[in-house]
Amino acid sequence: MSFIHPLEKEINCKIVYYGPALAGKSTNLQQISKKTSSGKQGKLVSLTNTEDRTLFFDFLPLSLQKVQGYSVRFHMYTVPGQVLYENSRKIIVKGVDGIVFVVDSQVERMEENLQSWKDLEANLKEQGLDLATLPLVIQYNKRDMSGVAPVEQLQKLFNKRDVPSFETVASKGTGVLESLQAISKQVLRDLKKP
Repeated sequence: MSFIHPLEKEINCKIVYYGPALAGKSTNLQQISKKTSSGKQGKLVSLTNTEDRTLFFDFLPLSLQKVQGYSVRFHMYTVPGQVLYENSRKIIVKGVDGIVFVVDSQVERMEENLQSWKDLEANLKEQGLDLATLPLVIQYNKRDMSGVAPVEQLQKLFNKRDVPSFETVASKGTGVLESLQAISKQVLRDLKKP
């Protein structure tokens, strides 16, 4: 849920990158941090373990254009994909305004992708949110790998709502900013609703 500071004329929105472990969520934020001008973004914060795996979350604040005289600031988070961090994911989706679901396109990762999708639906439901109406973008990541599922198959599994979806290679930055732009537009459109 967006937080509006009328005195500061600032709107803060929360975008969460969700998906299974090692799907490319943290890599997305790293690429956004690299590719956006330093005046628009804050410092990327990553809480990782010794294997460079996300423990709690990654966080990157990003300022965008003004909307009706208000500065818009996106607070972007990733969730840890490992199963044992279920409680962390529940906390991180609280107050979310938009989701970028990062699918690992490799065929052998489909079960983990589907489990993460179900986990997302359940965590949102606990918060009184519905994935069927929340701003959503889907990334089919790791498209440069061998053994990836066809996009048509992935669309049938994950994109029944026909939301914007992107074939991405987060490690190279391919499709990352386009995904961010698509989710940002949806979140801003939701803000304008009465």
